[in-house]
Parts: sequence; C-alpha cells; structure tokens
Amino acid sequence: MHAKLIPLSVPELREACSQCNLRELCLPMGLSGGEIDQLDHLVEVRRRIQRGQHLYRGGEVFEAIYAIKTGFFKTDVLLEDGREQVTGFQMAGEILGMDGIGSEKHTCNAVALEDSEVCVIPFADLELYSREISALQHHFHKMMSREIVRDHGVMMLLGVMRAEERLAAFLLNLSQRFTARGYSPTEFNLRMTRGEIGSYLGLKLETVSRAFSRFNEEGLISVHQKHIQIRDAAGLKKLLSERRT
Repeated sequence: MHAKLIPLSVPELREACSQCNLRELCLPMGLSGGEIDQLDHLVEVRRRIQRGQHLYRGGEVFEAIYAIKTGFFKTDVLLEDGREQVTGFQMAGEILGMDGIGSEKHTCNAVALEDSEVCVIPFADLELYSREISALQHHFHKMMSREIVRDHGVMMLLGVMRAEERLAAFLLNLSQRFTARGYSPTEFNLRMTRGEIGSYLGLKLETVSRAFSRFNEEGLISVHQKHIQIRDAAGLKKLLSERRT
C-alpha cells in the first residue's frame, strides 16, 4: 500500500530552489539569477512522507528523482528468501530515485526513517533544463558519479573489512555527511536500527551490537540508545589506516 503523499500549500510551494538552505548541497554553484528562477519551475511540487512510509517501491515506473529537503531515508531490495537487504541511507541534501534511470523502473524501495519532505524533480523536465543549463547537466553527472563511488565504497566494506572496521567506516561517513550540513560531527542520532545497519554492512545484528559495545568500552564512542557521541575520531580512523598498511 502506498504512503499518503501530502501536498504543501501554495505559499510553501513558492519557497523553491532559490530560497532553499540546502541549495549548495544539491544545486550546482555559479548559476545566474535567471537560471535559478528556471529551476524554481522545475521543482514545483514537494511531498511529505511520514515515518515508515514508502516514497516509491521497486518495480514502479520511474518518473522523477527526489531531492531530500528534510528527514532521512533508507533504500532496500527484497531478496528471494523474503528478507530485506538495505542498500543505502540518505539524508537531507541528497538525491533519491536515480536507480530507475536505466530501466525506467525503480529497482529498490525508498522508505522514510522519520517524517520527511522531498522536492519532486520530474526527470523529463530535468533532461530538458539540463540541455539549456550546462552547469546543471554537469552537476547531475557529478551526482551520478558520486552514486557510483558510493557503491564501490560499499563493495569495499563488504569485501575486505572486518566487522569493527565496517562500523567505524560507517560512523565516520555519517559524521562527514552531518558536518557538510552544518551539524555536529561528533554527536548525532541514528535514524536507523542496528538491524538495518547490519543489513547494510553485511553483518548480523549480534555482531553490530558487539562492535558498538566494544567501541563504547574502548572510549571511541559513547552510546545512549540511538544517540552517538564520537569521543575518539582518530581512534576510529586508526582502525581503517591499519587495514591499509
């Protein structure tokens, strides 16, 4: 069953790309005022998705990509045995939906981990504007490249790293992404469960819990339910540098 997508009021719709506080994260730099005005027409719809609801499901026709304005999402696929495999976590300023570009159907599910809001970008319109605004086309190619690099990073996590190294890399990555959004690099709340973290990192729930406990005991982090404080970022990075040496 689809999530109910709640339309915003007309005044809220007018606060589009030109006024968004995340424009530096999800829009190309150096656009003229007229070009930004054009993008205001590209993003004319925003949607609110409640926690636990789907933005889209695997197999649905691909029509748009989605810029996350607020909130947090996970993407997952359904395995043959009925289990869900988490393929990523996305936060404000990041893009959802590019999985559908090649086949014109979504290949995964996108689920809100908290009440969220997205800007809907019709892909046909995006292609049209990209031909008119070269900086937008270049920026979109960069976004696709980042997705490829992220996929390669996950493959490395699953292929060569031990459990503790995978979790350390995961926490440091979250820290970097929160920093880019102006939030604390050392204190944040996990929106996902430990089971979802384990699915993403290719680890059992018990293994994830043991790794968290070990990091806590060694003073690398402090954990209180879903609240994380990174107390020794250098120590987490050392776990990864030891792998490279």
